[in-house]
Amino acid sequence: MATQKSLWVRVVFISALICLFGLLKAGGAAGKDTKPGKTIRAGQEQTATYFRLPLSFEANQGQTDPRVKFLSRGGGYTLFLTGSEAVLSLKKPSAVSSQPTHNRNPKLKSRIPSPERSAPAVLLMELAGANPAARITGLEELPGKTNYFLGKDPKKWRTNVPTYAKVKYASVYPGVDLVYYGAERELEYDFVVAPGADPKAITLGIKTGNSKAGTALRIDGDGDLVIPAEGGEVRFHKPVVYQTANPRSQIQDRKSVIGRYVLLADNRIGFEVPNYDKTLPLVIDPVLSYSSYLGGSGVEPSWGPGIAVDSSGNAYVTGKTLSADFPVTAGAAQPSYRGPQGCTSPSGRCGDAFITKINAAGSALVYSTYLGGSDHDEGLTIAVDASGNAYVAGGTMSQDFPTTAGAFQTTFGGMPAACEGGPACGDAFVTKLNASGSALVYSTYLGGSDMDSAWGIALDASENAYVAGTTSSANFPTTPKAFQPSFTPNFCVPLCPDVFVTKLNGTGTGLVYSTFLGGSGGEWASGIAVNSSGEAYVTGYTPSSDFPVTKSAFQKELKPGSNPFWSPDAFMAKLNSHGSKLLYSTFLGGSGGSDECDCFLSRIAVDSTGNAYVAGTTLSTDFPTTPGAYQTAFGGGSGGTDVFVSKIDPSKTGAASLVYSTYLGANCGAWALGMAVDAAGNAYVSSLTVDPNFPLVKPLQGFKSGDVDAFVVELNATGSALVYSTYLGGGAFDLGAAVAVDPWGNAYVFGPTASSDFPTTSGVFQPGFGGGVPGEFWWGQDYFLVKIAPIDAPGVSLSKDALVFGYQRVRTTSPPQAVILRNVGSAPLLISNITATGDFAQTNDCGGSLAGGSYCTISVTFSPSRARDVIQGVLTIEDNAFSGGSQQVTLTGQSKR
Repeated sequence: MATQKSLWVRVVFISALICLFGLLKAGGAAGKDTKPGKTIRAGQEQTATYFRLPLSFEANQGQTDPRVKFLSRGGGYTLFLTGSEAVLSLKKPSAVSSQPTHNRNPKLKSRIPSPERSAPAVLLMELAGANPAARITGLEELPGKTNYFLGKDPKKWRTNVPTYAKVKYASVYPGVDLVYYGAERELEYDFVVAPGADPKAITLGIKTGNSKAGTALRIDGDGDLVIPAEGGEVRFHKPVVYQTANPRSQIQDRKSVIGRYVLLADNRIGFEVPNYDKTLPLVIDPVLSYSSYLGGSGVEPSWGPGIAVDSSGNAYVTGKTLSADFPVTAGAAQPSYRGPQGCTSPSGRCGDAFITKINAAGSALVYSTYLGGSDHDEGLTIAVDASGNAYVAGGTMSQDFPTTAGAFQTTFGGMPAACEGGPACGDAFVTKLNASGSALVYSTYLGGSDMDSAWGIALDASENAYVAGTTSSANFPTTPKAFQPSFTPNFCVPLCPDVFVTKLNGTGTGLVYSTFLGGSGGEWASGIAVNSSGEAYVTGYTPSSDFPVTKSAFQKELKPGSNPFWSPDAFMAKLNSHGSKLLYSTFLGGSGGSDECDCFLSRIAVDSTGNAYVAGTTLSTDFPTTPGAYQTAFGGGSGGTDVFVSKIDPSKTGAASLVYSTYLGANCGAWALGMAVDAAGNAYVSSLTVDPNFPLVKPLQGFKSGDVDAFVVELNATGSALVYSTYLGGGAFDLGAAVAVDPWGNAYVFGPTASSDFPTTSGVFQPGFGGGVPGEFWWGQDYFLVKIAPIDAPGVSLSKDALVFGYQRVRTTSPPQAVILRNVGSAPLLISNITATGDFAQTNDCGGSLAGGSYCTISVTFSPSRARDVIQGVLTIEDNAFSGGSQQVTLTGQSKR
């Protein structure tokens, strides 16, 4: 007999309401893209909630109206749950004055609302036609109690009022339960629909203080329910719907299902779920990720930190810290801070580099170590190999930077006497740290007698490290037969350096090749990637009209502005595996006024077919775009900047090599610093924006919270649409300096923050701001690390978690038993291996890939090799399900002679 399963419907309710009335101007209306609330949300598919205290429900023991069964209080709201209604009382400003905030940095300006007292706005959600006798109970009692001491009469006091994590309405409709609960200070509710029950029975009547609400309820283009209310409008995000085959399993087995709001008569709404499996539960729920700080009590002032992620979802980050108590782990390669203190500027001669590995859940540090000498050291880029070894490159001014015996360059190359600090002074360095973070495998300087710094690192399958950076050293180490063995003279050395591209062998003891790359105007390299053939792709910017380009280039000439000294274009160059020849090289930019350029540290990624993805920042209104691209017109306004994202196929020639190219921005300013690409060819871009109208799609955070917020964007494989786009930030300065993506499509964003209220999730390794002066542009900075779950992902459901075989004679084979493997996700399930251990064997028809919604059969047999009472084994399926790792089925059999 089949197990009866429930249907789950989850709706985000209060989070969209709580903060709205503290943000809207009197009489104003929220814009279409506004997703108010101090929370991170991406429509129906993803959520990262950012409040640290549990939301609770008080039982009503006389502290409020007797019709109320439970109440919940939060910042700016009170929720009352009666027998058939949810009543939300919202504090709202009746007027808002724009007043400048105090800001220690005069270059940054912010304006905040100044609310005045007014009557609360009220929104009522009625369960229309519901069971008036539904049983209402509190679930999961919390340890805290609430006490009310009002007035002088002790008889009216209420003490030890219990609080609960959930409130359940049983059988509000036939076969339907309703559960309210808190998710990290975010109130949500679930409708639980039993098999055979009809979700269409659920009907919500909406009432507000706005007399027009009855005629103006609407569903917008994103599927959100928009409700006019006093002071603005309220949004319920589009329902998120999925089914799960085993709600008690710890394995995520979610299958997305289409669901939507439906407008009914008499100011009511319902839910429509057109097609779903009536025997399986249906849940409307986001996917939780994590968000954490990383830092000590000092400051971590870095614009160029790096991030990488391994095949298990562990994140590896590097940057710079001035904190003597930066979090390090026992047994770290360098447990103590060695750098100087007392910096007088952000780029001063201070700080150590660090390397930190965070587990896939974001709950703990796997390891964390300092890396540096007695002067300035900064990690700028990081990569990880298949064994979990981390490779970090950056800049150092320390003549005692830790190097290893036999490394390529164990002595400091030199720097200009006038160099005051910053990662571009001194030498570049390349360090390989072992998988446990306990020792340096190798560590080497890389530089000449002038200024050198490394801004990009990539690895091939043989663990050769490809490093790109910037050098002003004419004696920077190069190799014979390199593409450009000599430094290109220019008029402004050391301020006009050349790019270098260096391939370091797997042991760090020698150069496979090393070459300059540049013209006579000075270049800056900011990223490198490598394909499976060992061909390096480099990006950066150049003002040199004689920068080397190939005949196949998309853009053969520099497009300078009116400033003859500083109007650079971005470039993308591809070197052969020997570093001796340019396979493709092109300018990438527009033209314009004296301040226009296409620069600011463009980044690069390469997909499995050899296409290059370049992201950067442009002030050019004629930057090259392609027909059908997401945004073909400049949106930065007068003096503003836009992000650009370009996909280049270097196997093509001329215009054909520009696969797509798009702007990304609105009417103020946005910059790009992070770039990654997933297996499907979707591009991920991160950085910062000051634009309150930055384009958003299914945002985790639908409003700009501070002066400068980070952002992260996923662009689809054709460059024609955003999969999602969101702000990330608190009330001060936040920069998404680096982004990486794992095999499951999770995006990891890393960068500095000066926001003491940057949103974090519970259970992370560092939920609170570490130190410094919160809000300061430079000197209040920690790092943040955010993991965002994919919108589309595979998921695994197994029909059985154990197989038991009866007695079987030795050296005979049992009849097969079947395990059904189902992909309950929407993306392909990639199956890398299926194995059975012990005296068990398996055959299957799964193949290497299983489409979303499809299934395959694994047949297991038992052949005991000798007589024993009980024989055990394990069936293991290794795949890319977003639950991570592998799935296992326990195998048990008994043998007899």
